[in-house]
Amino acid sequence: MKIIKLTYPHSLTMEELPKTVTALGFFDGIHKGHQTVIRQAVSKAKQLHMESAVITFYPHPSVVLKDNHDVKYITPLREKQEIMESLGVDRLYIISFTKELSSLSPQEFINHFIMGLNIHHVVAGFDFTYGHKGKGNMETISEHSKGLFGYTTIDKVTLGNEKISSTRIRNLLALGDMELVKTLLERPYITRGIVIQGDSRGKEIGYPTANIQYNDEALLPKPGIYAVKVRIDDELFVGMASLGTNPTFTEDRKDLSLEVNILDYQGNLYGKELVVEWYKYIRDEEKFNSVEELVQQIVEDEKAIRNYFAVKSE
Repeated sequence: MKIIKLTYPHSLTMEELPKTVTALGFFDGIHKGHQTVIRQAVSKAKQLHMESAVITFYPHPSVVLKDNHDVKYITPLREKQEIMESLGVDRLYIISFTKELSSLSPQEFINHFIMGLNIHHVVAGFDFTYGHKGKGNMETISEHSKGLFGYTTIDKVTLGNEKISSTRIRNLLALGDMELVKTLLERPYITRGIVIQGDSRGKEIGYPTANIQYNDEALLPKPGIYAVKVRIDDELFVGMASLGTNPTFTEDRKDLSLEVNILDYQGNLYGKELVVEWYKYIRDEEKFNSVEELVQQIVEDEKAIRNYFAVKSE
């Protein structure tokens, strides 16, 4: 997959670009609804003997329009790129979202980023909007296309009579409902990071943990203890994850640490990149009166997690 980062105005010419079918959207999460749009674009491209593409944007519009620099992403850019490639996309256009871009009229946006990128067919969700203040939509695209490209509108995709959306997934992450998140994404939710030096308390109590330095743009689930799987060099291991502030040992800490005890694994992980797959919320993080009480609870957590994965694999 070719990744092309663009700003407005871009300098690409029609002569250097292949005829393309593109999926349009922000696609944070690349959930089942998003995948329906992208797969339709890939399928249409094969049908028309063209290349498939996705046009997406970075950063989130609220960063630019509302000066909100605390935006967290369900799929940070690296994850987004990897998932797009796995869906068979040939080209990924990442358009830098700026105030100048946001001021384009719907027709200017279409002229520059659709016609100007040699796109012959557009696929987007029914609620996709474009141009200044979102005045362009899938009802106005017929007028703005001027008959020079075709388009397909994907209807709402639902589960349990409720629309599958990035907002719904964000709400579920805040509740720790990783099983439903997995269903809506059609894959486990992941957090990626490098193992860094911790305070070694886990090792002292018989449960060594890998302290993971995660991307600060990544959206994390609700703090607590989770059943996870950890990808190490393309191998998966069952683990217990603790996301929180370690209240038994620390007070007044605000930043969240992610620590994972990887069951049945021995080895030095410092400096390695791990991928944590979140499967099930086990319990809230608690402040224990003693280290002995904490260890007793961790033993119970391990039993629950081993049992959960044993049942799931039957």
